[in-house]
Amino acid sequence: MAEMNLTLVTEFLLIAFTEYPEWALPLFLLFLFMYLITLLGNLGMIILVRMDHQLHTPMYFLLSHLAFMDICYSSVTVPQMLAALLEHGAALSYTRCAAQFFLFTFFGSIDCYLLALMAYDRYLAVCQPLLYVTIMTQQACLSLVAGAYVAGLVSALVRTVSAFTLSFCGTNEIDFIFCDLPPLLKLTCGESYTQEVVIIVFAIFVIPASMVVILVSYLFIIVAIMRIPAGSRAKTFSTCTSHLTAVSLFFGTLIFMYLRGNSGQSLEKNRVVSVLYTAVIPMLNLLIYSLRNKEVKEALRKILNRAKLS
Repeated sequence: MAEMNLTLVTEFLLIAFTEYPEWALPLFLLFLFMYLITLLGNLGMIILVRMDHQLHTPMYFLLSHLAFMDICYSSVTVPQMLAALLEHGAALSYTRCAAQFFLFTFFGSIDCYLLALMAYDRYLAVCQPLLYVTIMTQQACLSLVAGAYVAGLVSALVRTVSAFTLSFCGTNEIDFIFCDLPPLLKLTCGESYTQEVVIIVFAIFVIPASMVVILVSYLFIIVAIMRIPAGSRAKTFSTCTSHLTAVSLFFGTLIFMYLRGNSGQSLEKNRVVSVLYTAVIPMLNLLIYSLRNKEVKEALRKILNRAKLS
């Protein structure tokens, strides 16, 4: 029986897509296009929310932070993907891999919490309209967002420390597009039960906990909508459709990657899903909240008209 290679890993090689060199340039151009749309579009959304007084509401305050997180979230991984495509693979030091894992977990966790807060905001707007202004004050919004950042920081610190105190040995090749948890766990050797339990527990506090808040909020929203006249239901629920679409896309991909069993996982499917939640969804969030939002389109139209007049 061959002995296991116990050489400690000090560098990680990202080899995803290297077996298809002919696709390197088309994929590079595609990812670059999506990344530029994500950067420019979300930055534009932040500026639009700041400039238009009609968008100075709790919902758009949360949306501006979500746009900022989408910029940070994609910037952690997409430039690395672009470099790997140009160089037909990329080498990351142990420290750089850990830093990428920490930042990706940090921004991803905050994304989850912000989507949960937006669901809570919709619940208050639909179910408690008379108390909405007194509950969702500017100070309350700042406190909720600050809490999301702190919770994301704690989660990222604990998960990163737990993941990178594992023993990595044998091959240092990661058949993936960045330093994510599933491929890293495949490189481990020795006892890792305690660290994996900690990682799973904190994953439960981020993804399922956020989903519970969202599901409960929309359960109350649906109950409240069913009590109003039929003619007004569609208009009331239309204020929630953009958020529901973003939630379905984001949490659907996260569940596929992190909350399913390890048996029978396809590397090809994992790569496609990882591209979805790192490059595609941050761009789609922008399109969802702009093209399907009358207030955002109206604010953009006013700013463009001002620019023409000046």
